[in-house]
Amino acid sequence: MTTYSLRKGAADKTRADVVVAGVVKTDKGLEMAAGGEAVASAYGRKLRPLLSTLGFEGKPGEVAKIPTGGTLRSPLLILVGLGEAAKLDAEKVRRAAGAAARAVSNAQSVALALPAGEAAHVRAVLDGYQLGCYAFTAFKSTPAPDRAGEVVVLSDRAKDKDVTEAFETSQVVAAATALARDWVNTPPGDFTPARFADAVTATKKDRKAAKVTVKVMAEDELEAGGYGGIIGVGRGSSNAPRLVQLTYKPRGAKAHLALVGKGITYDSGGLSIKPAASMMTMKCDMAGAASVVAATFAIAELGLPIAVTTYAPMAENMPSGTATRPGDVLTMYGGKTVEVLNTDAEGRLVLADAIVKATEDKPDVIVDVATLTGACVVALGERVGGLLGNDEALVGDVQAAGDRVGEAFWPLPIPEEMGEKVRSNTKIADLAQHNGERWGGTLYAAAFLREFVGGTTWAHLDIAGPAFNDKAPYGYVPTGGTGMSVATLVELATSLSQR
Repeated sequence: MTTYSLRKGAADKTRADVVVAGVVKTDKGLEMAAGGEAVASAYGRKLRPLLSTLGFEGKPGEVAKIPTGGTLRSPLLILVGLGEAAKLDAEKVRRAAGAAARAVSNAQSVALALPAGEAAHVRAVLDGYQLGCYAFTAFKSTPAPDRAGEVVVLSDRAKDKDVTEAFETSQVVAAATALARDWVNTPPGDFTPARFADAVTATKKDRKAAKVTVKVMAEDELEAGGYGGIIGVGRGSSNAPRLVQLTYKPRGAKAHLALVGKGITYDSGGLSIKPAASMMTMKCDMAGAASVVAATFAIAELGLPIAVTTYAPMAENMPSGTATRPGDVLTMYGGKTVEVLNTDAEGRLVLADAIVKATEDKPDVIVDVATLTGACVVALGERVGGLLGNDEALVGDVQAAGDRVGEAFWPLPIPEEMGEKVRSNTKIADLAQHNGERWGGTLYAAAFLREFVGGTTWAHLDIAGPAFNDKAPYGYVPTGGTGMSVATLVELATSLSQR
């Protein structure tokens, strides 16, 4: 297990197997970034010719390994590019630390001499390194790769309160993000709704979350309670659905935040079945539920003075003789009826039940997170989440929280005509679950969810693109589950608790 520490010290005198330092581009050429001044001093005039010989250009994420030959106390120097000095920010530091983490091998100790002169940068260094080290090996026959036993972040402000708080927060949030990644990466046959619910209960016991209570509603209770959306989606599977509720109510809470996360443990599309290629990553369709649960545990571990109620509706969307059919009408929790026009638009159905349940707790704010629409990926790509809601201030708060922790969200509108379509596309029920037109799918889905929010202030995060990376790692983001939105939710809760 890796231990992390924060201390003052010069990179050239620090005893470690590896020292990591950053390089920036300036008008005068390549220079060592803040934190690496002692490295530059140790190499003197030899540094730039050395970088030139290596072909190192200082591009963001670029990495070079240099045996020091006694120039530094450490035997190996890893340089990582940070791009232009004038454009350096916390996110570039975070990504550089992640790239460096993947470059470290066979080292027992690592010293990070990256820019860490302020709390945001200290957190970015530790965030990036921890998240960049992540590997999911639970189903591999070979042992997990060795990690450094000790990692030290070097900062001249190591004793300052805001810096130490940022350092401690990073460790809690990174662990929560890794938890969400683990759950998303677990094969769907090993992570049915019941097993997901069991994992949440087991995690509550393992982590420092004594103040979080967990309640699991099984199929019979969902049937009796009228949760038509969750039951309707899950009835095609032999693995029955669940609704997991987490509650955190600290003394002196400054606000009440409700979180709702889509927990489709596998999405075949149901009777509106997906093409085979589109099913390959559908174990990630529970990433929203993984994120809100992991964030709730992190909020409790940090002891934030904010009440949180979290709902994770879990179901497996499968085709069978008992599956919901296109054309069926479901009676949702709370009484509204919905005509199902496409069983592959199932996420909004389980979310609707959970959102209505969340409104009964009378929170100040509801935020739901879901891998909801392919249309959002078309609109924003694979690294930016969609952000919609019924309150501009909350949407702005969520976007700002994401910016501070390096998670990108882009606001999208919910035009009134979409609400009209939700209500008029069916002639036999209150609402139509799906729009037959190919365009505006993200906006329609959000308009549908808005019908269940009532008067509560609400934001919707569509993370269909960034929740799962099926390509090569980049920055601190691995292949597979990314844990997207965990850090944003914790940051939002922190902000709300300080008002």
